[in-house]
Amino acid sequence: MMAVVRIALRNLLRYRRRTILVSLLIAIGVVAVQVFLSVSGSYKEVVISQITDAVLGHMQIHRKGYVAAIDNIPLHLNLTPEGAARIEKTLKATAGIEAYSRRIRCGGMLSNFTETVNIRLYGIEPQKEYATVPLLPKRVIQGSADFKPGEILVPALLARGLKLKVNDPVVIIATNVDGSVNGMQFTVAGIVETVPGPGGRDGYIHFSDAVQLLRMETPEVSEIAVRVAIFNRLNAVMSDLSGPVLEQKNSRGMSMFEMHGWEKLSPFANIAGMIDLMSLFVRIVLVAIVLVSIMDVMMMSVYERTREIGTLAAIGTPPGRILALFITEGALLGVAGVIVGTIISWVIVLAISMAKPTFAFGMRDGFVLHPSMQPVETLTISIIVLVVAVIASLQPAVKASRLDPIKALKTV
Repeated sequence: MMAVVRIALRNLLRYRRRTILVSLLIAIGVVAVQVFLSVSGSYKEVVISQITDAVLGHMQIHRKGYVAAIDNIPLHLNLTPEGAARIEKTLKATAGIEAYSRRIRCGGMLSNFTETVNIRLYGIEPQKEYATVPLLPKRVIQGSADFKPGEILVPALLARGLKLKVNDPVVIIATNVDGSVNGMQFTVAGIVETVPGPGGRDGYIHFSDAVQLLRMETPEVSEIAVRVAIFNRLNAVMSDLSGPVLEQKNSRGMSMFEMHGWEKLSPFANIAGMIDLMSLFVRIVLVAIVLVSIMDVMMMSVYERTREIGTLAAIGTPPGRILALFITEGALLGVAGVIVGTIISWVIVLAISMAKPTFAFGMRDGFVLHPSMQPVETLTISIIVLVVAVIASLQPAVKASRLDPIKALKTV
């Protein structure tokens, strides 16, 4: 085998210029894919992190039917205390759960005693909420995230409109499940940075205040947000939970609860889907580059070396050895392209990472890209290039191995 590799390498070096050009073309394709995947992967990671770690959590559990009507914040579809207790018990017993937080959601009116605007409220237990969505405290741009009962975190979008500052008094008016109206006075503890989407109108009050505002006899939870220890294992954890959670039935034999990952709860999941689609497209382009480049150069090589191939066959070289020789030449071109392309990609990605480019997401600027080459992606791309290189070499190699020695030797 090593003899075949040495001969194949010698043959490639005989046509040094062609070999260099084809290797560089493959390397350019590898660079384009590696750099795109690194940069787009970093962007996707930042977007998902902002959605899950600042607002949603990795997944949420609701009463059956709640998500279908979530825009209306249906108080009649809140989890009962017994239902919430069952879910909490299940979460505590499930491996891979890092934290969870109970939330009470409601709509209301926010007034500074002069003007009134609509607001959506989350009643939360601050410490549990911050463990579940750790970027939420960092969104507090004024005041303190450590708020107490009787205090509120107001979204920056509404604070600007009402000219609210920290320690200002406000009134929240909300309608409870039976249609009666209740109002409570709060003190502004902090201003929360606006996030993209409808979450830009979300304010936060203490869980106990939400219970009092909605006049609940016992706390009825709207949702339970969950954070997993390892994000890449989210689907596995959801699979583990699906039995204990979704198989719980009511008296009519219907599922009591529903569970959704972040991508089912946020329109920004489409961004991640587009990035994955574009990643597939650039991989296809890479395959096309390698396939066309190597097939072209190998067919040209067979044409130019017809008499040489005839001589090899005439002196008794088996067709399998000739086949292996040309396939090895194609594979070596792929190896050269992968090595050169990976080195150039590493340099470019390192330079981009050191430059720390920033971008805007939603209404916020200053997100920093930190692209990096993932070993798994690099290995996958290398395997793709090598497999395609071998496949591209097959047809010319088969043609060379089947040449009639007499006709080949007569070729001018």
